[in-house]
This record gives sequence, structure tokens and C-alpha cells, in this order.
Amino acid sequence: QVTGHLDDCTCDVETIDAFNNYKLFPRLNELLENDYFRYYKVNLKKPCPFWDDNSHCGIRDCAVKPCPSDEVPDGIRSGSYKYSEEASNLAEECEEAKRLGAVDGSLSKETQQAVLQWTRHDDSSDSFCEADDIYSPDAEYVDLLLNPERYTGYKGPDAWKIWNSIYEENCFKPQNVKRPLTSGRGESFIYLTKWFSVCVEKRAFYKLISGLHASINIHLSARYLLQDTWSEKKWGPNVTEFQQRFDEVITRGEGPRRLKNLYFLYLIELRALSKVLPFFERPGFQLYTGNKSHDAEMKNLLLEILHLAKSFPLHFDENSFFAGNKKEAAKLKEEFRLHFKNISKIMDCVGCFKCRLWGKLQTQGLGTALKILFSENLIEKIPESGPSYGFQLTRQEIVALFNAFGRL
Repeated sequence: QVTGHLDDCTCDVETIDAFNNYKLFPRLNELLENDYFRYYKVNLKKPCPFWDDNSHCGIRDCAVKPCPSDEVPDGIRSGSYKYSEEASNLAEECEEAKRLGAVDGSLSKETQQAVLQWTRHDDSSDSFCEADDIYSPDAEYVDLLLNPERYTGYKGPDAWKIWNSIYEENCFKPQNVKRPLTSGRGESFIYLTKWFSVCVEKRAFYKLISGLHASINIHLSARYLLQDTWSEKKWGPNVTEFQQRFDEVITRGEGPRRLKNLYFLYLIELRALSKVLPFFERPGFQLYTGNKSHDAEMKNLLLEILHLAKSFPLHFDENSFFAGNKKEAAKLKEEFRLHFKNISKIMDCVGCFKCRLWGKLQTQGLGTALKILFSENLIEKIPESGPSYGFQLTRQEIVALFNAFGRL
């Protein structure tokens, strides 16, 4: 049922599938296993800025691991540390929290040295996201490979409240949308009727958010907790859960449209990768981890992926965005940016910490893609050598951009 032409694009589902599955994804997967891309700095302790309810998911698979698993960092370790009272308490907490779904914050000594040298460039005025302050004492590096996105049991009224807030308050949509909202499943159906009154930009914004929602729901269904006994946990695809969210009959025709919005989101992020090539091609740019030969190898792989993205035959044409009256276009673009920034802030209201981690990363990735698409003129003017003053990406944005695209 998800086949053929996509609205607002010259592309079709089959072309994307073939290009992604056989050409792009195997290379991208290899890149994302590299140290530069697997460590993401995030503040999971920021309070929700929109409502007071700070209820956190009590399910163990939502938990954040409270301490490093193997080593206490040098800074707090002394010769007698492991025999002290707080060390034994810490050890007990570690045992208590060593569960599959917990966010594992442990880093090797080599990685700790490398991350100290990753530099930060700030370009927040043109940002589509409320980025975490990576110098905050609450911001920590998380190994994304140790913390895969999957089902945690976080659903019901709290999860529903997040998505409801995103759609109702931050998503452009026609006034006459019928949207019966139920908080039973942490899942709400959106019935879209007439799009003719909505401009292409606002329609695209809604489809991006719907595509992101679909993407997250697919990950939860694909890595579902199928068996939970004292001896083992088993994760795998849950077809029933997938059908609840996407089956045409169960969702009253909405499911296939959600999946098409996922393809639309893919096209937008793919287009951003093709546009940002000049930024990464500069000799001065490196994926610094401290291993010179490996870093050079990874940069070559990165450029191969970006050239591949550029070769895609049916790119989304972002020139249809904000193409009208200049004053109106500037106003709409700013509205677009502020709406998305608000959505990135809502991620600090997610009660499940693992869901919060991946929600923040994926919204920052999409925000970075939008920033790239709206900075085309600046990117074209980047000098081959020397600093890029007009356009800059932080390491956080780079890691989020590629990992978010990897999720799609």
C-alpha cells in the first residue's frame, strides 16, 4: 500500500528503497559505528519548560544508568576508593541499574581523552533547535551504540501529551482537521481532510513531524521487548504493534500516509546531505578522534556518502520553499524556525530518558538538515581553506545529522 509517487515531490517510493537499501545505508551504517559519530553529548536532566509535571517513566527500560559500569574516572578515583563506603554503594547502584534498557554512560579512557579535544563552534542565531549547553555539568557523553533506540514501555497519557503538544500547538495544519484524541495508547489518530488551503511550506512542516513520529514508532515496533524473564530478555519485531500504528484498516486510512511522510522526511534529509558537501570537502575539516589514519579513512567514507547523496536522481526541490513575496517568505521562514525550535524544547518533557535521548538527537538532526537547506547561499561561499565564518556546524549538529538520517 506504500508505493508509487509521493505528494509534493517528483520522487517515488521504489526509487528511494533501491537507492537506500543497496547503495547508501550499508556505507552509512559503517560510518555511524565510528567513534566520532557514536558519542553524543546530551543533557537528560533539563526540566520541562512547558508544564510542571515532572513525572518520569518508572519502567526500568526507561532508566538512565547512574554510574559508569567498569571504571570510575581518574578524577574521582584514589588508591583506596574502591574500598570506601561510597564505592560499595556505587557498586550496588550499578548492579541495580545494569538493565538492558538503561542509558549506559560509560566511556573508555581513550574516548575520554578524545572528547576533551572535540571543539565546539556556535551558530545558534540560525539554529532550528534549542541545543543543549554541552558545557553544562549535567551534559554527558552517551555511546549511541550501547543505547539503541527501542521499545521501553513508555506510553499512555504521558507519551500522548508530548505528541499532542507537538501536533496541536506547533504544527501547521488546516483549521478543519478532525482529530479525535484518545490518551489510551499513547497514540493519536490524525484525520486530515482538506489541504488545499495550506501552502507547500506548512504542508511540508506537518509531513516532516508526521514522518519523524512514524520513524520513532517503527523503531519501537522493530525492537520490541518480546520476552522478559529472569533468565533472558528477547528483543525483536512486533508485527501486531506495527499494524496498530500503520495498518490501513486499523488507522482508518491514515497509516500508509504516515509511512509516505517518512519517505518525505528521508528526501528532505538526503537533500541536506547533498547540499552540505562543500563544508566537509575542505582540507581543514577532519573527523578528529586522535587516530590520524583512521580519521582520514572515515573522512573519505563520509565524502563518499555525501557524493552518493548528491548523485540521487530525484531530489526534492527545496526552491519551492519560500519562493514568493520576499517579505512574506522571510516571515514564514522565521515562523517555521520558531515552531521547530519549540518542538525541540518539548523533548525535555519526555519522561522516559532513553526516549528523550533519541528524541533530542533526531529533532536536532532534522533541525540541522533544515538549517543546511536554508543556508545554501552561505554554503556556496565557503572558502576552500581557512575558517567558514558564514556557515558553521558544531560537532553535535554533525553527529545528530548523520545519526538521525541513519534512523530513517
